[in-house]
Amino acid sequence: MGKTLDRRNRILIGFTLFSMFFGAGNLIFPPLVGLQAGSHVVPAMVGLLVSAVGFPILGVAAVARSGGLDQLAGRVHPVFASIFTLLIYLMIGPGLAIPRTASTSFEMAVSPFIGGMGASTITVVQAVYSVLFFGIAFYFALRPDKLKDRLGKIMTPILLLLIAVVFIGCLVSGNQGVAEPLEKYQTGSMVKGFIDGYQTMDTIAALNFGIVIAMNIKGMGIKEDQDVSNETIKAGGIAGLLLVVVYGCLAYVGAITSGFGVEATNGADVLTFIVHHLFGTAGTVLIALIFFIACLNVCIGLLSCCSEYFSLTFPKLSYRAWLGIFAGTSLIVSNAGLDAIIKVSSPALSMIYPVAIVLIILSFLPGTLGKNRVLYRVVIGLTTVYSVVTVVISLFA
Repeated sequence: MGKTLDRRNRILIGFTLFSMFFGAGNLIFPPLVGLQAGSHVVPAMVGLLVSAVGFPILGVAAVARSGGLDQLAGRVHPVFASIFTLLIYLMIGPGLAIPRTASTSFEMAVSPFIGGMGASTITVVQAVYSVLFFGIAFYFALRPDKLKDRLGKIMTPILLLLIAVVFIGCLVSGNQGVAEPLEKYQTGSMVKGFIDGYQTMDTIAALNFGIVIAMNIKGMGIKEDQDVSNETIKAGGIAGLLLVVVYGCLAYVGAITSGFGVEATNGADVLTFIVHHLFGTAGTVLIALIFFIACLNVCIGLLSCCSEYFSLTFPKLSYRAWLGIFAGTSLIVSNAGLDAIIKVSSPALSMIYPVAIVLIILSFLPGTLGKNRVLYRVVIGLTTVYSVVTVVISLFA
């Protein structure tokens, strides 16, 4: 019988994985779905939970069962595995996800307090903030094997407590009821929720988080690969349960906010409105802390994953050196502005995401089908062609 973690440490690893998933996108999409879906919030959230929780947790399990992303993608072809894995790490690294953590946290945690400053001054403040933000993330990411202590024990409980304050505030305060759904949620709300959940990027991130989670599990005395794989899957289940609960709370907040007739284009506006309604000026500080902690957690996790992978793949540079490269590059990219980052990176994300989903699904096919190279090559090839063609057409439409 294999060695297992005790309940306390298993929960701690699950909290750590949750903190690596739960960033800005996870904060803003559920309340926006709740606001826009209104009385149709339940079916909309079912769809969102499938794409924003189901596929990511399946991704964690798929990589754990396969022995790593390179092994899973290698079922298609070794060249495909190298290119696909590299693209994934660049997307969740300095190409989009890491810079976005700094840009989004600045918009939510700092901008509300410096609104009266001139544009040039704000630019300088953002640059200084980025240096401090990535400096903190760099420090915490120096010991990826200690993330369970720094994220799981400290940061995640604080974040969950702050979100609980907002949720409980909505429960105990008088509300205006729930509005009727907007036009796009009046029919097919479950499908629309599924598409919205697609934008959290967690399915792609899930393919890479295993490398750091496995390191933390091994640091707890679990050495055999199969035992590490089993504990990684169990941690994924705990993280998934936490995501479901937190997403449900945030969707409820959004649905309640719809009763006030609020018009918002993103979930950040929804949360900003409701915390100000509930807590007044103190709400600004509350929402700033929530976004800062969530974004910092994800930034630390992503920096650790990317640096660990590149230090193993390109060992001429150490983990610390790669960490410095990714933190420095992300610092520069983040100051280009969130809109510019998304504009450049979104087409690449749209091409990679469907391939990641199909790769995960194929890994769960029974028996020899789950490892059939011909099947992998045909299905992944067709998916890749379809994704590339679709994106190209949309760019020139």
